[in-house]
Amino acid sequence: MRSRMGEFGFCGTTSEFCGSNQVSSPQCSGTSSDARTIGYYEGWNLEHQCDVMKPSEIPLGFYTHINFAFAYIDPESFQMAPMASDVAALYQDVTSLKQQQPDLEVWISVGGWSFNDADQPTATTFSDLAASESAQNEFFASLITFLLTNGFDGVDIDWEYPAATDRNGKAADYQNYPSFLRNLRKALDGTGNKFGLSITIPSSYWYMQNFDIVTVEPIIDWFNVMTYDLHGTWDGNDPYIGKVALAHTNLTEIEQSLELLWRNNIDPTRVNMGLGFYGFTMSDPNCLSAGCPFSTGGKAGPCTASSGILSDAEIRDIIADGATVTLDAAAAIKIVTWDTDQWVSYDDAETMKTKIDFANQHCLGGTMIWAIDQDNTNGTSIDLLGTDLSRAKSVIYPADANNTLGEDYGWS
Repeated sequence: MRSRMGEFGFCGTTSEFCGSNQVSSPQCSGTSSDARTIGYYEGWNLEHQCDVMKPSEIPLGFYTHINFAFAYIDPESFQMAPMASDVAALYQDVTSLKQQQPDLEVWISVGGWSFNDADQPTATTFSDLAASESAQNEFFASLITFLLTNGFDGVDIDWEYPAATDRNGKAADYQNYPSFLRNLRKALDGTGNKFGLSITIPSSYWYMQNFDIVTVEPIIDWFNVMTYDLHGTWDGNDPYIGKVALAHTNLTEIEQSLELLWRNNIDPTRVNMGLGFYGFTMSDPNCLSAGCPFSTGGKAGPCTASSGILSDAEIRDIIADGATVTLDAAAAIKIVTWDTDQWVSYDDAETMKTKIDFANQHCLGGTMIWAIDQDNTNGTSIDLLGTDLSRAKSVIYPADANNTLGEDYGWS
């Protein structure tokens, strides 16, 4: 990416952007984001105590693509490797869903946040791979065999994040990453198969500045923009934000993050906007609205079992038990408070529609969901999103393969 941070914050691609807040955003009146609805499926969700979603329970008909998260790369051999041994057994269970939805594509997502953690043997694997032609040759051969063997249609590279020193990146990553992607595209195309290629990019300017998105754009099929995880308990360590409860996804900051793409003249049809089927939680007896101080992460959910995050399925259970729900209209997010000191932000039908309308108004080529399995097996969240999609849908819940809901919704 040609953009860099200026003395007083973000600065655009060239001097005319520095010191100016004027950004020309693409404008449309159609339903461009209908083209793609990508859902990430967390293979490790089967380890949860409850609300588990097996591949056979993934609601079909809404998603155009499923990205299986994640596969790893062996740091020594640069061969494809499973994130965990039990996850590998699920690959073909997910790709076989194409038999029930023939227009579905299933891609493998490689990497993820934990892949670059400092305590992992893979902390510098992406950097090492991008810097070495011989390592790339090993990886490409292994990846192609992996795709063909398991029936995947493409690969999503989720490197979090190149050149970021706090994420074990190296300065050379900025130039090496586009070169790696160019070589990967050539290897995929050389098979004669129409394998897809995408990358995941952050919504944060701090991390985004290390992506040469202008060079990368013509190489890949699209960018998956993580316009969620904007805020969470980690803000407590940020001297500029601090312990203030802010929504994990909000429309104001989504628009600001996409402006970085528009400054670089990225084609909006190559951009998928991220939506979350989860919420980040905070805890403080006096924190009952966005912007209030918080003390700690909220209580762990019974299924996700992690302080500071709840799945949509868990949030709906809390609401059903009488929690208070309010709308933060400016951010296009709902705030839920309960138990005198618990706070979580999440999307419902109203705020999801606002975000889909925003995606269409800005000509975006699609949306992507983190994560399919944080919905319930009745598909409540994807049902809500589906009402905002105008494309034809034939909805099937695989747990009851004979149950096609298209007629019920007036869809075909």
